[in-house]
This record gives sequence, structure tokens and C-alpha cells, in this order.
Amino acid sequence: MTDATHAPNIDNVVETCPDCNEREVLIYPKFERLWHWSQAASIMILMFTGLGMNGFHSLISFELAVRLHTLVALALLLLWVFATFWLFTTGTYKVFLPRVVGLFKVARFYAYGVFKGEHHPYQKSLTQRLNPLQALAYSALKTVIFPLVWGSGLVYLTYNFWETLPNAPFLLEVVANVHLAVAWFVAGFVILHIYLLTIGHSFREGVRPMIRGTETVALTPEQEAYLERHETWRLVK
Repeated sequence: MTDATHAPNIDNVVETCPDCNEREVLIYPKFERLWHWSQAASIMILMFTGLGMNGFHSLISFELAVRLHTLVALALLLLWVFATFWLFTTGTYKVFLPRVVGLFKVARFYAYGVFKGEHHPYQKSLTQRLNPLQALAYSALKTVIFPLVWGSGLVYLTYNFWETLPNAPFLLEVVANVHLAVAWFVAGFVILHIYLLTIGHSFREGVRPMIRGTETVALTPEQEAYLERHETWRLVK
């Protein structure tokens, strides 16, 4: 499948583009959508079972919660391995690279401007659908938060292999607390992510791009001509 990186390139940060034309374009391939929704479902199950294991509810037994939590976590870890491979082989990882230009404007909009009815200062482009703040947040998740979840979870799961180490019970408690703290951070991100989907439009409109795969982005005349000539299947008439 041809991706957006093959189209004529433009500046990754498109705050204003007078010559651009906004078109609805297919920018989320099937695998990315499958990965997104599988990850979302897995995180919800992990949150549910994790809360049960920590005594926040008794909707399922502790034993079942542990079993489900472990199986879903391992399945999600396998999905992340495939997703990471896909991100780098397709070049999609570039979307998540943090950048400084425009970061303050977007941060100010979410902290203040959105409550004053201001327009979003970032215009999505074909090559960069994430605004600078989103790119920074996702980059931190993928390089710091998720690896901490993987690492602490695997270390906790393999306790039987290192339980003979000095102060093993204390180390296990540290690992468990790190895992729990990071899990709460992920839960907070999920809540914030859902909330931000409702800014400027309804929740239904917010999730539609990740269901249909299309989103309205700014196209330069060169990009629009390229797509109409070589990738018409990506353009929504």
C-alpha cells in the first residue's frame, strides 16, 4: 500500500496554508485502525481486571482477573511488537516525532483558547495529522510510558525466576507500585483522550476517522494533483 510519504512533501507543521485545499482523504490504513481498536479494547480489559485485582470491585474473582490480565497483557505486547515493526517499515513513526514549532500555540488553545471559543491554531496536513502537542504526548507514551508498563509487568510476571535475589520481596513491591502508578497514568490519558475527542465536534465525529479511515486534511495543489493522478482511491468524492 502506498502511504502519504510518497506524495509530494510539505512542511510538517501547517498552521496556515492559503494555497491549500481541504479534502477528505484516506490516511488511516486498515492495520492502523485494527491496531488502534484492538489496543483500546485491551487497555479497557486491563483497567477492568487491574481494578478488580486491587480490590476496587468484585465483579469477577481475583483468580479470573489475574488470568485475564496476564493473557490480554501478553496479547497486547505481541500487538505492540507488530505495530512497532509496521511503524518503522512504513515510515509512519515520523508522525509521532515531537517538535517545538507551534507547540505553545496548541498548548495555549487547549488550556485557555478552547474555553473562549477560539479556533484551533493547527491545520492538519497530508504528511502530519497530529498537532505538536499530540505528537509530544504520543511520543512520550510510546518511548517512556508503554515501555515502563511492559518492563514492570514482565518483571512482575517472572518473579519466580528472581525470587532468590536479596531483598526480592521489597523489589517486587517496588515493581508492583511502578506498574500500578504507570497504569493510573495510562488510565488518565485514556480519559483525557476521550474528552479531547469532543472538542469542536461531537464524540461520534471524533471517532469517525478511526472507523472509516478518512479525515479532512489540508492538501497543497501539488499533493492534490498527485493523489488525483496516482491515488484516486484515497480521495473521498
